[in-house]
Amino acid sequence: MSIPAEPAVVTPATAVRTVWRGFAWLVRQFNILTGYLSAVIIVITAGVVCYGVIMRYYFASPLDWGLELSIFMLIVSTFMSAGYTQLQRGHVTIEIMDHILSARANRVRYLVGDLLSLLFCAFVAWNAWTYFHEAYSEGWVTESIWAPKMWIPYLFMAIGMSALSLQLLVQTVEALPVLRGMFAKKVN
Repeated sequence: MSIPAEPAVVTPATAVRTVWRGFAWLVRQFNILTGYLSAVIIVITAGVVCYGVIMRYYFASPLDWGLELSIFMLIVSTFMSAGYTQLQRGHVTIEIMDHILSARANRVRYLVGDLLSLLFCAFVAWNAWTYFHEAYSEGWVTESIWAPKMWIPYLFMAIGMSALSLQLLVQTVEALPVLRGMFAKKVN
């Protein structure tokens, strides 16, 4: 006969760690997904541009919608890939600083940079959500013949900047020395 195991004690700190790890994992997975989808959108955009060139050059039939669709898709891919790019630390950095400064100084530099970027990106995300709401509620459209709805690019700008802000939040919280041990991933 086996002795039943003691039930795991769930403390508030354990619950917070579990929720944080789940949140951080979801943010990372969302940014990975949107990063790959952004790459697909860029390929589709290239196809639309090539199709527009062929139609205009060979058939003398320019597309009324091609340029705007390409612009919209590039806006979507740019903003939706921002979180993935931050996850990979692929944004512009001063790489020489990595070699000049000590490891500790670089950690502080990244922490300060992430915190300042978080504040800026959260501000931009807030404004993008405001523009999305205005464009949607007031029915904004472009001034072209096609006249697509303007809330579409604003929505993707808002989602992309929010995802970037959340990625920066995850990286900032996990880099804080006081919280590093609390939220650190445990290697089994």
